[in-house]
Amino acid sequence: MLQPFAPYHPADFTDMPLLIQAEGKCTTDHISMAGSWLRFRGHLENISDNLLMGAVNHANQQTNSVLNSLAGSYDKVSSVAKAYKARGISSVVVAEENYREGSSREHAALEPRFLNVKMVLVKSFVRIHETNLKKQGMLAVTFADKADYDKIREGDRFQVLDLASFAPGNPLVLEITHLDGTRDRIRVNHSYNDLQIKWFKAGSALNCR
Repeated sequence: MLQPFAPYHPADFTDMPLLIQAEGKCTTDHISMAGSWLRFRGHLENISDNLLMGAVNHANQQTNSVLNSLAGSYDKVSSVAKAYKARGISSVVVAEENYREGSSREHAALEPRFLNVKMVLVKSFVRIHETNLKKQGMLAVTFADKADYDKIREGDRFQVLDLASFAPGNPLVLEITHLDGTRDRIRVNHSYNDLQIKWFKAGSALNCR
């Protein structure tokens, strides 16, 4: 039996490592491949093994190869996400334009949530996927300045500074700490309404009564 996703806790949005900075197109099949994987549609743990395995990692131009900041080595996206989850660490996915274009597949939002990805930061979303992320209690945000995508570096850690004032129409500020100790602060936008913020705080829409 799957346990309900945990409700929002401020500590989950501090010191979050970058899981992957996807470069270029990141369609449904990049996020959650179809084909033989669809036999696992009823088993979220198994199908989550395909998480973002088709996405190109900006840092090394490879697919399904990202830095595990705990081990200092490269591994599959899902394996690194599981390693962070096992330590109670939230992680972040960064991507470019039209994130999750293509066929609708709710596993594309369920998988990262199951593997403890707490924030997806992109240049732009496909609207239905943005809503699906919100329904699963994730923070779906877009760069206020799309050029800030280029400020992201491998090994970065993220903190959302002002979630206490999370409200419709209010941009958020992220602090990004790089491996060399330097920091950048960027503004990000969101489209959450009051109901969707309740979903976020409850941990998912299904947790709301």
